[in-house]
Amino acid sequence: QVQLVESGGGSVQAGDSLRLSCTATGVTVSWYTINWFRQAPEKERELVASFDIKGPANILDSVKGRFTISRDNAKNTVYLQMNSLKPEDTAVYYCNTGNLWGQGTQVTVSS
Repeated sequence: QVQLVESGGGSVQAGDSLRLSCTATGVTVSWYTINWFRQAPEKERELVASFDIKGPANILDSVKGRFTISRDNAKNTVYLQMNSLKPEDTAVYYCNTGNLWGQGTQVTVSS
């Protein structure tokens, strides 16, 4: 079964950190560009960061310096380390490659 499974979301205070994980089955993450998107209520889905064959790419301006994307080939997992979280980071975060999407994980940041 080909799927992406996100985990690591939660409810935190502003300034806290979370690490999201995107674990793939049936697809090898090192072969594809893996993206993290997010969608806040009543807003369009936006690309947060990508990990392509050259490494991190497409980092959203509003998260630069706070979020880091990385990949563990042995675990077939892509991570999104989120530091200094802000209330405006509240959203459902999705992992994606091509037409394949995960189910999403909720991140809620309170002030």
